[in-house]
Amino acid sequence: MRSKNPFKDLSKYELILWLSSIIIVTCSFIFSASKDYLTLIASLIGVTALIFVAKGYVIGQVLTVVFSVFYGIISFYFQYYGEMITYLGMTSPIAILSVISWIRHPYKKTAEVEVNKMSKRQIVFMLILTAVVTIIFYFILEYLGTANLFFSTVSITTSFLASYLTFMRSPFYGIGYGLNDIILIILWILASTQNLSYIPMVICFVMFFINDFYGFYNWQRMKKRQT
Repeated sequence: MRSKNPFKDLSKYELILWLSSIIIVTCSFIFSASKDYLTLIASLIGVTALIFVAKGYVIGQVLTVVFSVFYGIISFYFQYYGEMITYLGMTSPIAILSVISWIRHPYKKTAEVEVNKMSKRQIVFMLILTAVVTIIFYFILEYLGTANLFFSTVSITTSFLASYLTFMRSPFYGIGYGLNDIILIILWILASTQNLSYIPMVICFVMFFINDFYGFYNWQRMKKRQT
């Protein structure tokens, strides 16, 4: 893949989406009663990562690794051990593997990754692996006394599916992450009832949902263009 400034490739709509996400996340932080700068940094990195993942650019996966580290630390503070384990022990490593996979599969030597269509066998394997991961992590989270165990476990399922689909370069990664965003919105709303400083995380994942929806749409366009 050729190296260049990825921001120059953003379309007018993508630039508006990215800037709007940045502004909304920042405003939610400014008007929050408690100033958690770690949450702000994680949110800004996250929305930036998503716009480039939506374009199929490797830099998006690199930023996802960075976001996972910050988000894991934030989750630890609120005892969302499921989120911490998911992002530090699963999302981040898979994102690293995705970086390698995307670099090895460029579309005609451009900055854009080649979209992949998963076979039925690969889909079945993914679903079985997801079920196994979910069951194992449920007992781990229960042992750790994870807050909101049910939603934390569902988050494991959706996050793993999304990460795996991203690694496989499937357009449906956006659907996986969109479902995960909904679960995380619920989790951080519950957290915000105890500490209002987590409201920016709710806003963050609302913007994530919008960006992931666009990612699914844009990858469908990429698929048609490439084929």
